[in-house]
Amino acid sequence: MTDTRITMVPGFDGAALAVHEVGDADARPVLLLHGLFSSAEVNWIKYGHAATLAHAGFRVIMPDLRAHGLSAAPHDPAAYPPQVLIRDARAVIAALELDDFDLGGFSLGARTTAALLAEGVRPRRAILAGMGLEGLAGWARRRQFFLDAIAKRDTVKRDDPHFMAVMFMKTMKIDPVAAQLLLESPGDVDLDALRQVDLPIQVVCGTEDEDNGSAPALARALHNAVYAPIPGTHMSCITRPELGRVMSEFLQGD
Repeated sequence: MTDTRITMVPGFDGAALAVHEVGDADARPVLLLHGLFSSAEVNWIKYGHAATLAHAGFRVIMPDLRAHGLSAAPHDPAAYPPQVLIRDARAVIAALELDDFDLGGFSLGARTTAALLAEGVRPRRAILAGMGLEGLAGWARRRQFFLDAIAKRDTVKRDDPHFMAVMFMKTMKIDPVAAQLLLESPGDVDLDALRQVDLPIQVVCGTEDEDNGSAPALARALHNAVYAPIPGTHMSCITRPELGRVMSEFLQGD
């Protein structure tokens, strides 16, 4: 069992962000961003992915995004300006004085990772997990699905396509007011800028996962990317040990 360290780091506006860490504090850092309605615990720690990376010699740094996990969930709209997650990620990088590091994310975390790359953040290697090309280019449709899920949270029926999202949100004790404000804040990823990024990128996705579009198409669209299929759907691939293994193998590459 790998011990987890938790510290509080100020976000872009001083809001408290919980940062979970496993691995040797002096090891090579990898910053991992979780998905919507999830947390560092569920995406990276619970199913052993962080431990796999730590055992491979990494310092695994996993913030809970604003309005998620142990982090602050303010209700003030001013706390959710455009690109709020990018601002928070930059704040974490600055607070922890990360310079030479790796970067990755799952789903919304992958989208945030892609936006950071497009804005000029340059890790050594990057991972986009649970993400396809349409998930970066067509965020408005995906965002509206989750906004509808929040609106239906008290009335949704089992046969409604939003049912699983609502159940996950409730299981994770997501604050619906904060979640709605967060969902309304992201802007588009600059795909032209992302295509120019010249560093190794892994696009890892479940073979039954098309929630965010085509992962192979995303890998083909990028300058220096490889596609790594693993078993599972958008939800179930998180539970598979293959996720941590392929990420570890990629990050250990030359």
